[in-house]
Amino acid sequence: MAEVIPFRGILYDTAKVKGGEVVAPPYDIITPELRDILYKKSACNIVRIDAGLEQPGDNEEENKYLRAARYLRFWMEEGILRRSDKPCFYAYEMDYLTGGERKRLRGFFGLVRLQELGKGVYPHEETHSKPKVDRLRLMSACEANTSPIFALYHSPDKGASKIVERVAATAPYMEAEDVDGAFHRLWLIEGKEASAAISAALADKAVYIADGHHRYETALEYRRIMQEKAGSVTGSEPYNYVLMFLANIADGNITILPAHRIIKCPQENVLEKLSPYFEIRTISLDDDIMESMKGMSQTLGLYRQGEKKQYLLRYRGEGLKGAHPSLKGLDVTILHELILKDLLKAVAIRYEMEPSIARSMANEGECDAVFFLNPTRVEDVERVALSSMRMPPKSTYFYPKVMTGFVINSLINSQ
Repeated sequence: MAEVIPFRGILYDTAKVKGGEVVAPPYDIITPELRDILYKKSACNIVRIDAGLEQPGDNEEENKYLRAARYLRFWMEEGILRRSDKPCFYAYEMDYLTGGERKRLRGFFGLVRLQELGKGVYPHEETHSKPKVDRLRLMSACEANTSPIFALYHSPDKGASKIVERVAATAPYMEAEDVDGAFHRLWLIEGKEASAAISAALADKAVYIADGHHRYETALEYRRIMQEKAGSVTGSEPYNYVLMFLANIADGNITILPAHRIIKCPQENVLEKLSPYFEIRTISLDDDIMESMKGMSQTLGLYRQGEKKQYLLRYRGEGLKGAHPSLKGLDVTILHELILKDLLKAVAIRYEMEPSIARSMANEGECDAVFFLNPTRVEDVERVALSSMRMPPKSTYFYPKVMTGFVINSLINSQ
């Protein structure tokens, strides 16, 4: 199954910089406004490497990818970034608040041998091509994994988890608070015995990609390119591995939030089209639609532009055709395959996490309707992944996000 190994990670020198000034969220959730804030935080913020600004006049000889490589090289030369002396794993903790409840998710950073998807490493969502082009250009320029993949594994005996827990009882190497108030902490797990135990604990485990499908597929493509260039390979080359944060499903405290769908579609007879397949109940606009849907399986929420009411849609169980059994019962499949594709012929789909913002976008004319979803469950992610199926894009929003900048993996002689 998974081959997980320690590595000589590249870390910020905490004697020279503060964690909160130099780490950043994953590239795909950084807005232009947040990028500006991160740029101003520190001249050494990782955003300059992982999600840098485009400049007027950029071309093949000068662009954000080449600037990223120069930043990485310069920070290494200046000692702002330094490489661990010996291969090790890195414990990582996210202490966060969600739904009024304080949670703590722990895991570790390690390298996972690249395998074709479905052979030990399993995706659960569909991907788009544009982000993969961007990530490949960055990886090729920097020769590094600058942003980790967030992955899950299932180990009820918690062999690796116990090691992480023991290390996390000590003072962290680096810590930072994100924009949502979550605290992120990093420790080095040193010693050959601990590393061997962690590798052994995951040797028979499947790995499920939570966040970072594009990054994994990019790493596969980078490996293919490098193998073609090399001609002959041994299998031990650094590009055969990719940086991941691995969290144990059995530890709990994994939070998935829903991404609601904002759509453009013909407005005629929407409720009439839905009624043969859904029990439709009207609720007040003042009602919390997420609370109204909570705990109700195969139930969606609907708000239509300009209306003073909302709707709960309870699926009757008929009408969805051709879906794989692992996908058929999922709210997001019912929405995408039955409602958006077949019934409403939606022509554009956008995503928004906050229901009130989504409703405002509808009322301001940016869309015709909003469909609200309950969160996808972790067990659904595991089941779909093992079935070699994929949910629609943005079916899951794992929260909080693993921060970029705590550890980087060089693809140049990483051992």
